[in-house]
Amino acid sequence: MTDQDPAAVPDRPSGPVPGPDGKLRCPWGLSAPEYLAYHDQEWGRPVRGDTAIFERLCLEGFQSGLSWLTILRKRENFRAAFAGFDAAAVAAFGEADVARLMADPGIVRNRAKINAVIANARAALGLPGGLAALVWKYAGEPAAAPRTLADVPATTPASKALSAELKRAGFTFTGPVTAYATMQACGIVNDHLAGCFARAA
Repeated sequence: MTDQDPAAVPDRPSGPVPGPDGKLRCPWGLSAPEYLAYHDQEWGRPVRGDTAIFERLCLEGFQSGLSWLTILRKRENFRAAFAGFDAAAVAAFGEADVARLMADPGIVRNRAKINAVIANARAALGLPGGLAALVWKYAGEPAAAPRTLADVPATTPASKALSAELKRAGFTFTGPVTAYATMQACGIVNDHLAGCFARAA
């Protein structure tokens, strides 16, 4: 997790801690039930489909400046509002859809972020090899496992390069921090702490 994600929860242990089942976990994964499920079942596990990666990229963009827990709790609402994050469907959204989304209390009603999702859907459709291929191009050799949350970066050279390529392709709200959070969420990098059971799961 980046500094805009649950790893930054203050006053928490920085190394892996035992959960209710005795398994060691990244400490942020124990701070709320939604985090526990997300940590155990999704975060850091490889995601390869264009739609799945587009969803995570969009949600990370919406999360900027907010708690990731807020986004997780609204995730199903986001999926309903944005046609399951099908890029072709979202790319066809017009002003009436923007008005509908701005009136939807189930999502984050931020016009700039909503417009970014629509623009990013159109940009994703223009990628010759698809979004998944572009993002996975930045997967490198597995790095040493971080031992504490302090060892988890907010950005990396790869996330900066990915962000720059996305920007050149017409994406917005995909800065280096958001790009890195997406890489973490999609398992392109594995930032589960050393000792966390999910690292090898």
